[in-house]
Amino acid sequence: MTHSSSPARPLQASASSALTGQVRVPGDKSISHRALILGALAVGETRITGLLEGEDVLNTAKAMQALGAKVERTGETAWSVRGVGVAGFAAPDKPLDFGNSGTGCRLVMGAVAGCPVTATFDGDASLRGRPMRRILDPLELMGAKATSSAEGGRLPMTLQGARDPLPILYRTPVASAQIKSAVLLAGLSAPGVTTVIEAEASRDHTELMLKHFGAQVVSEKEGVHGRKIALQGQPELVGAQVVVPADPSSAAFPIVAALVVENSDIVLTDVMTNPLRTGLFTTLKEMGAFIEESHLRGDAGEPMAQLRVRGSKLRGVTVPPERAPSMIDEYLVLAVAAAYAEGTTIMRGLQELRVKESDRLEATAAMLRVNGVKVEISGDDLIVEGRGHVPGGGLVATHMDHRIAMSALVMGLASDAPVKIDDSSFIATSFPDFVPMMRRLGAEIA
Repeated sequence: MTHSSSPARPLQASASSALTGQVRVPGDKSISHRALILGALAVGETRITGLLEGEDVLNTAKAMQALGAKVERTGETAWSVRGVGVAGFAAPDKPLDFGNSGTGCRLVMGAVAGCPVTATFDGDASLRGRPMRRILDPLELMGAKATSSAEGGRLPMTLQGARDPLPILYRTPVASAQIKSAVLLAGLSAPGVTTVIEAEASRDHTELMLKHFGAQVVSEKEGVHGRKIALQGQPELVGAQVVVPADPSSAAFPIVAALVVENSDIVLTDVMTNPLRTGLFTTLKEMGAFIEESHLRGDAGEPMAQLRVRGSKLRGVTVPPERAPSMIDEYLVLAVAAAYAEGTTIMRGLQELRVKESDRLEATAAMLRVNGVKVEISGDDLIVEGRGHVPGGGLVATHMDHRIAMSALVMGLASDAPVKIDDSSFIATSFPDFVPMMRRLGAEIA
């Protein structure tokens, strides 16, 4: 698999002087995956600019090619996809390898489930350990079938798509954009209306991009925090232009670095500000962070802005559980900010972190503990005792997880002693330029 034979690449981050400069972090990973998949299911050509060229997204591009679409790079972060139309995928002649990417794998499972083809899904050791049953359950209701899988419904898995897919009404068991998106992508091939109901609204990139490609999608409020999404099946999706905004999940790392390194002043351009993705920004502002938005604009339904971030004195806060879907990937680096804050930060309702690239809840606590930060896990809550500084000096086990690696390096930029990580190779899955970019801002990473 993608990473199985890669040698470990340890790194160390040390206390840095003020971070300064203007950068654009990589294109949003969620938008990049979806642009490739919907471009492959559309008729005609889709032109994508700003695509994230990390390993996760490139594996999705390879999967679209294997399923019959024509995918080619036409310039720096510019790509062309010539699609096969809804339900037009061809059976691939070898397994689809998604490396470390749960998003790419699960979304493509949904897209394949609506086509009368059979495909085998696989990934690296980390992805093979992640649950796929929650995706498979609704897809089987629509007529797809797993003809083989590893124990517990895990990868490698062979999925037989539905010959006559059925529209369903499905209530997601947890707030998950991946479950919702898989059902909607399968529903493209079904006659009638496919409906997904969420008790808590997850990120809505799939709905927005489906509309951008010509599908009929209605999204309505459901209950206090939920959404009801209805998709009219069997549309003719038409190739479109997609400008991928900068990824707020990637922007989180230089943002927190600038907040905790004294006297820093940085600017991040074109950062996505979709309200279902900006829970971290909201939380950091509650903690006292200076984050200023300007130059607001949008593309394909996605808002974006320029962010100016300055070094700030942070204070502990309580983060409510209903905010988790809007920042689920950012809790690791928020825990770093909490360690540098004055007072206790309580992050509630983090059960979803246990089924990511690693058990991120335990891994985050271990990252803090080994660097002298007092931290506790209570049920699904993470409690960090901030003392305004971090002793550091620890070696962090990254567990093949790019976000743990980057979070630990950010922590080391202001700690009393350097912070080391055992392996930086997995950073390339989402942010290939992370270390060079942080060095350009003034970070001491070696």
